[in-house]
Amino acid sequence: MTHKRVEVAAGVLLRADGAYLLGQRAPDTVYAGYWEFPGGKVEPGETPAQALCRELDEELGIRVTRLRPWLRREHRYEHAHVRLHFFEVVAWEGELDDKVHSALAWRRPGEAAPEPMLPANGPILKALRLPRMMGITQAAQVGVDAQLAALERALERGLRLVQLRERGLDPAAREDFACAALARVHARGGLLLINTDAGLAQRIGADGVHLPADRLMATCTRPGFEWVGASCHSRAELEHAAALGLDYALLGPVRPTTTHPGAPALGWPGFAGLAAGLPVPVFALGGLGERDMEPARDAGAHGIAAIRGAWAAAE
Repeated sequence: MTHKRVEVAAGVLLRADGAYLLGQRAPDTVYAGYWEFPGGKVEPGETPAQALCRELDEELGIRVTRLRPWLRREHRYEHAHVRLHFFEVVAWEGELDDKVHSALAWRRPGEAAPEPMLPANGPILKALRLPRMMGITQAAQVGVDAQLAALERALERGLRLVQLRERGLDPAAREDFACAALARVHARGGLLLINTDAGLAQRIGADGVHLPADRLMATCTRPGFEWVGASCHSRAELEHAAALGLDYALLGPVRPTTTHPGAPALGWPGFAGLAAGLPVPVFALGGLGERDMEPARDAGAHGIAAIRGAWAAAE
C-alpha cells in the first residue's frame, strides 16, 4: 500500500552540557512505549519551524526562542511515509511541563539511549555523537613534530574529531604519523579518520575514512567502517554522499582559502542553500575557525572543519 507522505517537525532540545531530550510515546498512541524526539505533524499553512514551535508549546509547555535547521530524513512505517524535519532547539522559555508523553529523559551523546527507539530517530542518535569541530592535519606543510604538538594542544582544548590528510608525506612517514596521531586522539576519547587510504585506516585501527570528492563520486557502496565522510562542492555530490549513507559531508569553501586559490566562495547564504534538507550532517569548510561556529550552525551546518583554523586556535 502506498501512503501519502506526512510532514513532521521534530526538535532536538539541547542543554548547555550537550544533553538532548527524548520522550516516550503514551499508551494510547501508535508505537506506544517507543522513544522519540518531541514534535508533531506540520499543519496546512505552517512551515516546519512554525509547527515545531507550536508542538513544543502544546506538548511541553515551553516557548522556543531559538532554533536551527539541522537534518531532514524520510522513513516508511507500516502506517505512514513520514518526512521528518529535525531542528536543533537551543533556547526556550518556561519549565518543561510534559502533557503527552509517558516519560521524558535527557541523554548525552554516546550514552545508551532508552529502548525501544522509533526507527526513524535511530540515525539521529549517531549524528549527535559526531563532534562539532573537525581538525584536518597539515603535517607535510608544518612538520610532523609541529603537527603533533598542535594536535595535543587542540585535544587539550576539547577537539575530538580529526581527519588525517597527508598526501605530501611518503607512505612510511605517513603511517608513523598516523599511528602517533591515533594514539593521542584515542587517549582523549576522540575519532580519527584517514583521508582516502582505507588500507592504512584498517592497519592502524582508525575510526573510519574520509573520501575526497572524486573518490566519492566513483564510489557505489559505503566503505565498511563505522565512520565514513566525504568532501563535497556541489548539491549532486552532497546527494550522492547521502545516498551512500555516509555519516557526514564537508562543504566549502565558505570563504576564500589558500588551499584552493581561485575557487568561488559560497558565503553563508550559498552554504545554507546547498546544505538544506539533507539527511546527513554537513560541516562548513573554508577559511573558518572556532569563532565561526555559531553562524555556521545558524546556516544549517553541523559544525566547522578547518585546517589552519583548527590548529591556530590551539596555539
